[in-house]
Amino acid sequence: MPDTSFHLSQPQWFLGLLALPFVALWLWRSAAKAARGPIHRYADAHLLPHLSGVRELKRSERWGQFFSWSLLWLLLLTAMAGPRWDYSSVRLFHPGNNLLILLDISGSMDATDTAPSRLGRARQEIQDLILQNRELRLGLIAFASVPHVISPVTEDSRTLLLALPALSTGLTQLSGSRLHGALDRAEQLLEALPEDSAKSMLLISDGDFDEPGLADRVSALAQRGMPLHVLGIGTTEGADVPGERGPLLAPDGKPVQTRLDADQLQMLANAGGGLYQLADYRDADSQAILEVASQNRLPAKISNDRTRVWHERFYIPVALLLLLLLPRFRNWLGPKPMSSQRSAGGSQDSGRPT
Repeated sequence: MPDTSFHLSQPQWFLGLLALPFVALWLWRSAAKAARGPIHRYADAHLLPHLSGVRELKRSERWGQFFSWSLLWLLLLTAMAGPRWDYSSVRLFHPGNNLLILLDISGSMDATDTAPSRLGRARQEIQDLILQNRELRLGLIAFASVPHVISPVTEDSRTLLLALPALSTGLTQLSGSRLHGALDRAEQLLEALPEDSAKSMLLISDGDFDEPGLADRVSALAQRGMPLHVLGIGTTEGADVPGERGPLLAPDGKPVQTRLDADQLQMLANAGGGLYQLADYRDADSQAILEVASQNRLPAKISNDRTRVWHERFYIPVALLLLLLLPRFRNWLGPKPMSSQRSAGGSQDSGRPT
């Protein structure tokens, strides 16, 4: 029979119990030190509360509080350790198609001819792809002078959504856009996938490349079963490339202009056997990319592989912890009786002056 018994997902949290002996030692030493304090020179032990206004806890009370807080600490560690038992067997879903996104984050992508910027528009397009996707496993590479793997091809689209806000042109240290390096890295990631899976790439860029042999490289990848689709970002009117202090200036002192190179992007899509789309504010462009990327060799299917989804029970020690804390909150937040105030006035001297 399958094992459904009680166990802990992260039992290393119980190492926190090692702190209890040190707390007990500190409590014992502090109580002994307080008993030898200088205040005991001025009054007997049973008179000290009237002198200081503070009553020392009895030994049983002190250690009772220690064991009470130790129980709360144990319940907290138990919740963090992840108690669980029993599970559900879930059949895995394997999409048949894989799409690896190549996002251009070079300096020209900060141009504002497309609101809010080219890179901002590109991030929104990727978000649309993720939200509309139902059949593809997605991955993401951000590139400028060098490629950065943000996420390999995965079914966990939430990872991509969380990574999108952090993508900026500030991730690059060198200027320029090198598509060859991004294609090499994409080839490595796609070749690591199963041979019978369908693989494709999506380039999101303004086409500001100055590299020889791009068409031949893309065509060679397409012949090996890795077609390239292209999503153009920007306008043919173009805009100035932003710099740290205003527009980026050329050696002649004039602002550097950047324009959408639709011809080069269309050429790359044709060489890669893919689709070229111009990014807009509607869903038609991303929907077209998803449809063509999903029309590959393998349909989405439910495999015979299964995985266990354990029923987590961390909420049980958390509920007990909260119940035990409720009386303490009542004592902390409840009205406190007013302490008796002593009269500070001294008696007047009625003696006659001499």
